[in-house]
Formats: sequence, C-alpha cells, structure tokens
Amino acid sequence: MAEAIMTRLLASQLYQPDTLLVSEPQAQRRAFLAQTYQVAVTSDNQETLQGTEAVLLAVKPQIFGKVISQLRFDALDSYPLILSILAGVTLERLETGFSQFPVIRVMPNTPATVGQGMTAIAAGTQVTSPHLTLARSIFEAVGEVVEVSESLMDGVTGLSGSGPAFVALMIEALSDGGVASGLPRAIATKLAIQTVLGTSTLIKETGLHPGQLKDNVTSPGGTTIAGVAKLEENGFRSAVIEAVKTAYQRSQELGKSE
Repeated sequence: MAEAIMTRLLASQLYQPDTLLVSEPQAQRRAFLAQTYQVAVTSDNQETLQGTEAVLLAVKPQIFGKVISQLRFDALDSYPLILSILAGVTLERLETGFSQFPVIRVMPNTPATVGQGMTAIAAGTQVTSPHLTLARSIFEAVGEVVEVSESLMDGVTGLSGSGPAFVALMIEALSDGGVASGLPRAIATKLAIQTVLGTSTLIKETGLHPGQLKDNVTSPGGTTIAGVAKLEENGFRSAVIEAVKTAYQRSQELGKSE
C-alpha cells in the first residue's frame, strides 16, 4: 500500500523523488525502490523523523510496539505529522507511541494504485487544520477522501479496506459464470470487469440508489430477476454483509494485538 501511495504522489507531481525517503529493512527491496523510483532509501526508521513534514507509517500492526521502541524522540527539533495506515491500531495507541506528534489514522485501499482509491482519515488530538489539509492533499492524489470519527475506522477497514478483495471475487465469479455459459475466458473477464466498472460509475454519477438501479434492470419475468432470485436463494447479500462484519471484527482484534 505504501508503494501504491508513493507511485501516485510521484505521478501527480505532488512530491518529487528527491523529497521522499523510504525506510525498508530488506536490502534487495531498498535497491529496487531506489532504482525504480529514484527515491532515497534507508534501513534506519529514525532517519524518517528528521526534518520531514509527514511520515507515512506502513508496518504490520503486530510489530507496531517493536517499531516504536526503536525510535528516539529526544533529539528531534520538530515533530512531523504521522499518517498511520495500520489496520486496527487506534489513535490512543498511536498517540501513546508518538506522544508529542500530531497523528492521523488513515485507511486507504488498493485502488489507490491507479488513482481510484477510497481513503478515510480520523484526526488525533494534536492535529490542526493545516495538518488535515496536508493529509487530504496526499490522499486525494490517490483517490477520494472522507473524514470520519475514530469510532468508525474499523468499519471503514471492513468495508473499503477489505472490499476490493470482495469485489475481485465478484468479478471472478461473474467471469466463471460466463465461461460456464459458453463464453471464452478472455471475453467473459472483459465483460465482467466493464460491467462492474460501468455500474459503479453509473451509480456514482447519477446518484441512483443501488436498489433502484437493480429494479430498473429487472423486468417482469426476465433474465435478471431470475438471476437475482438465485443470488437471494444462495444468500449472496448476507454473505457480503457477513464478510464486511468479519473484516471489521478482525480489524478490532488487530488493534488489540502487540
């Protein structure tokens, strides 16, 4: 995710390569990032805190405590904005670890790679209006941004954070259905992708409620209502709802892990 965000920041020219520093523990990965993006790299997380306006914290939630324990804050002249994309790690934990820093909890998703991401941000107690403006400018480079309360972030994680995987499964299933109906795989996949993309765009641009669009497509006794009935018979909507709820619950669990 951090690389996806970085590529869009560079592509949008919001930041130039010589203004970015990436901390990465693996030497092979550092070499790849430096060669591919012409950014500076380091293996020392401490360097990312020196003289920077913002730090994107993108480590596994389970090692957050270990990462914090290796940082030294007493020698810093200023405290950059911390932007955390750690699933489940609360603002309380983040602000305990970065006690003198402005902290914003962030939940982007993988469509950020192509500039179509959905990012939710929740501000900590020391965040000011300029900090929010900076955070918005960074994540608007990768898609759309909404501000939410801290209490909603695990729900965001379950829906838009995990959602791309659920949508990908839907696209794969549509394609498989096309193949089962006699379509060549390449054509079935193209039809499935464009159908999902087109439907999403139609709902977004017209403001139609998804249920209304469904009703518009389902003519009496037609093919679509027959398919919808089969989806309902197999618990499609319930399965999606439960998937989001389970991802939400896992986000809460990760927030309690060390």
